[in-house]
Amino acid sequence: MRTVYSGELNVSYMQFYVDSRREFEEEPWDSRAGQRNGLCGAAVPGFLFCTTGLHTGPVGLTVEVHEEAPPVAEEWEEVVEVSFRPSSPRTSVVPWGDGELCAAELAETDHRVRYCARGMDIEPDAESAVLGGGPPVDHYLLQFWPAPPAPERIVRETSRKAAYWHGVARRLPPPPTAEELAEAARREREARERERAEARERAERRRWGGRIPSERVLAAGGNVTMLVRLDRDLIDVVDAAGPAAQRDLARWAARRALTAAGLDRVGWIAAGLDAVDRGEELPVPFDDMTRAFDRLFADPSVPQTLVDSTDGRHDNVLQQAMALPALFGAAEPNPLRAALDALSHAAVTWGTAYPDLFAEARARLAA
Repeated sequence: MRTVYSGELNVSYMQFYVDSRREFEEEPWDSRAGQRNGLCGAAVPGFLFCTTGLHTGPVGLTVEVHEEAPPVAEEWEEVVEVSFRPSSPRTSVVPWGDGELCAAELAETDHRVRYCARGMDIEPDAESAVLGGGPPVDHYLLQFWPAPPAPERIVRETSRKAAYWHGVARRLPPPPTAEELAEAARREREARERERAEARERAERRRWGGRIPSERVLAAGGNVTMLVRLDRDLIDVVDAAGPAAQRDLARWAARRALTAAGLDRVGWIAAGLDAVDRGEELPVPFDDMTRAFDRLFADPSVPQTLVDSTDGRHDNVLQQAMALPALFGAAEPNPLRAALDALSHAAVTWGTAYPDLFAEARARLAA
């Protein structure tokens, strides 16, 4: 036998605890739920709720660890036993609202716990004397030993307070079963996943201006952010037009962008436009966007004109730099992406006049 502690324990609200959990958890059921005894609640895994006769003040406490079940001493008026399995290597005795009083190093295996008491029916005068500095009147013993799980039991009962707390325990509903806990955890996981899915959908709706487009648009990808801001409905119109009309619109939008920027008169750029119209691969230098832009800025025959931004906040947008990517957009293999990308780049090329461009696009699709 090993005595872990022998001395006084300051209790509050007629309770103290044995806790082996690594983190504090507030369980949604009483620690005595489903028990016949109300002095040592063991319904929460890794935790014991111990009830005392004294409401507030010092009580006597002894904590022992045994290798096997010890005999029950005659001096103890109340004796109950419960099964207990530590959740960590450190099993602490903890007063209410305070830190650890002592700790028993128990293996994380099944144990039996015997909780013994005497003097629980403490009279008011005696309680006042204890609070005034007198010696403890009620005393308690906690004994631990390895043992397989077994039903909790009341070994001895003599006091009014013990009878009262036993009655309290018997009126409590039992705690949830392992299956019920698993089902509750499953429902909670599903609820969290639904919340995450709904949050993702709300974010996606915001990204698409309040209305998520078809799977075709989502799969196409590309540079559609500008179109969402400028004319969300046009995306759906282009989507519904079909591949042939989308390819035609992509070529048309690229030409309208390059023409607006005066690039259709630059020979090597005009050659790229012609290749797109014929459905051919873009020629050099359009095999590399960086190389194409380097040539654009280095070619003295390329005009340089400024246009307002689509929102009118800036008046120094270089029109030629906005127009050139429309050619790359129109050459995309996916006709839907080609149309949306070319339209998007054409819109910034036109600046604040983009509504006229979009009106032409709608008319072309309708025709």
